[in-house]
Amino acid sequence: MNIMIASDIHGSSDCCRKMIEAFGRERSDRILLLGDILGDGPRKKLAGKYDSDDVADMLNGIAGSVLCVRGNCDDEFTQRELDFPVMAEYCLLYIGGHVVFASHGNRYNMRNLPPLNRGDILLHGHTHTPAWERFGRDNIYVNPGSVSSPRGGSKCGYMVMKDDVMLWKHLDGETYHTERM
Repeated sequence: MNIMIASDIHGSSDCCRKMIEAFGRERSDRILLLGDILGDGPRKKLAGKYDSDDVADMLNGIAGSVLCVRGNCDDEFTQRELDFPVMAEYCLLYIGGHVVFASHGNRYNMRNLPPLNRGDILLHGHTHTPAWERFGRDNIYVNPGSVSSPRGGSKCGYMVMKDDVMLWKHLDGETYHTERM
């Protein structure tokens, strides 16, 4: 499976458009959104224009390809605007022989780990900072960074997981880090 992973759009229509263009370039099977899709953009320093209606329209156009978990800025209003489920606290994926526990990161994170087995991957957004860190018994913590409001000197970006490789990319598609699962 080839899955694109993105987080923290926060209603930035320009960045969402670039993310969807990247989804087409990547030819991924699905896109997993790690929350904070429409809300809280006006209070964030966004790369691009805030227009949550436009973001909802763009994402609804690819609804059949979207998997999503709830972010701390997502609520019932977000769910009413989107044509795919957004209210799950986490999801489990099986990629490259690994279980991937995906959440937004406000509840499950490195300080509050979910139940993980040896070799499982913890995936979350929320911090707006890309990350790849090995811990425990062959576990990996990964974070795609933010589509619209990156922190820690990073740029707007996303991740791709396929087979046994994880790729971190800028919105223009440039790969800046690769990790093996």
